[in-house]
Amino acid sequence: MSELVGKIKSKSLFDSKAKQFFSTISGLIILMIIFSVNNENFLTTANLLNVAVQTTPILLIAMGQTYVLITGGIDLSIGSNIALAGVTTAIFMKAGMPIPLAMLLGLAVTAGVGILNGVMIAYGKLPPFIVTLGTMTTVRGITLTMTQGIPISGLPEAFNNIGIAKSFGIPNPIFIMVIFAIIFGFILSKTRTGRYTYALGSNFEAARLSGVNAHKTLIKVYMFSGILAGVAGLVMAARIISAPPTAGMGYELDAVASSVIGGASTMGGEGAIFGTVVGAFIIGVLRNGLNLMGVSPFIQQIVIGVVIIAAVFFDKLRHSK
Repeated sequence: MSELVGKIKSKSLFDSKAKQFFSTISGLIILMIIFSVNNENFLTTANLLNVAVQTTPILLIAMGQTYVLITGGIDLSIGSNIALAGVTTAIFMKAGMPIPLAMLLGLAVTAGVGILNGVMIAYGKLPPFIVTLGTMTTVRGITLTMTQGIPISGLPEAFNNIGIAKSFGIPNPIFIMVIFAIIFGFILSKTRTGRYTYALGSNFEAARLSGVNAHKTLIKVYMFSGILAGVAGLVMAARIISAPPTAGMGYELDAVASSVIGGASTMGGEGAIFGTVVGAFIIGVLRNGLNLMGVSPFIQQIVIGVVIIAAVFFDKLRHSK
């Protein structure tokens, strides 16, 4: 009997994930159809590549947020880490440090912020919302202090090429996006770290009693979020040829929206990188399409906010059923 019940539950879970996947894909396709009908420039190669480039930083931070949401947490320090990575790397490069080393140090700093978040949450037993809200404010203050509120410009051309150059006719940020999506998708779905991440979100205490190193896994998850935010910051700085201390403001909302639309649950235990990819492109297509239609940026904020609320509502409804 227990075996039969297990099979029924597994089938039900599979059907639920399949429905979530197809509804997310369908939503993206419907959006693309609507915008292509309203504007003939939407489906051009140039615009679609532009959508992918604009979506790159959103997807990078959303992947980190997906890991965090699966554990039942949230990371609000993502936007500040975007600015910190760009500013730190820019300062090192302006001081004459080789570009690759400056970039690695920039990522090391944001990884350190992620580790700090993880340590306070895992060992301090503090709520993720409060911890990352505190680091969000602190890190933003640090970047503003380091730059006196003035963007750092005049960055090396070789660094700028990361964000504006093309390889085989495709902008470099798209290659970066694909590479990191493959790496972190593999980690989440095929490695022990991924299994432990799901276990913590499904039932933290049961996972801990089963031998999962809960503290280590949590720290690693928040470190991933810090690293991915750092990569997004470097891509953005390279694209705009500048490192503003205000970069990444409000990006936390896009990260949460992309993850939840893609199937990650705010209650923990669910989520997948491929779903997050689709969710991020829904946000990217929505912004691009509304821009082409001449919709005010203020109205766009309202639309994105409504999308976030709707995504969380349907997630809650799905779980109640």
